[in-house]
Amino acid sequence: MEYRVSFLLQMGGMMLNNLMYFMIWVIFFDRFQDVRGWGVTDMYVTFGITASAFGLVSIFFGNAFSLGEIITRGRLDYYLSLPKPVLLHALASRSIASGMGDFLYGILSFAASGQMTIESSLRFALAVLLAATVFVAFIVLVQSLAFWIGTTSSLVGIAVNAMITFAIYPITLFDTTAKLILFTLVPAALMGALPASFTRGFTWEVLIQLLVGALVFLGLAISSFYMGLRRYESGSAIQVEV
Repeated sequence: MEYRVSFLLQMGGMMLNNLMYFMIWVIFFDRFQDVRGWGVTDMYVTFGITASAFGLVSIFFGNAFSLGEIITRGRLDYYLSLPKPVLLHALASRSIASGMGDFLYGILSFAASGQMTIESSLRFALAVLLAATVFVAFIVLVQSLAFWIGTTSSLVGIAVNAMITFAIYPITLFDTTAKLILFTLVPAALMGALPASFTRGFTWEVLIQLLVGALVFLGLAISSFYMGLRRYESGSAIQVEV
């Protein structure tokens, strides 16, 4: 609210960036109308969920993208001095303003799909929440490796790019082995294709898959962080957080 012009520019710039990126898919599907049952309407929904989930994490858990650096530099001392839970404090103590642009763009992308109804909007909201849970859990999992291997900035960059890139690809393009990877090692399908399928049409099977996937990855992330926290060595420095 203090730097409103800067905030609006960041938000608008991110929305424009997303639009330019999505135009590649518009051009692609203008030439190839269907890819194994996956059309441009499906891409609008998938891209919308992925963008909104990314934006939601950026807004509420901005430190997820720099958690590894916080660990390696001994800056967890500050969060250890606060009431528990340590992980929640560490993640939520920073907000990335441009994430609002991603979040709003995702909603607009879903609206552009022509499938927005009251029922589908509720499914979209739930899908975004579950996709955001998987995304932040996956980042925490990778960042927690900093407790054991030190600097993880390069690895985190690769992991985040992999999640975003594969989340917006039509799942029908991949064979069985690739799909297994996209549901486990790099759970991009739980951030893009599966939530999109749930948004387009309700089925208990897909909802259960989303809930189980989100809970499993969230549990792994929390467990990994607190296991690593036992190995944490203080930075022995006075921390000032504003």
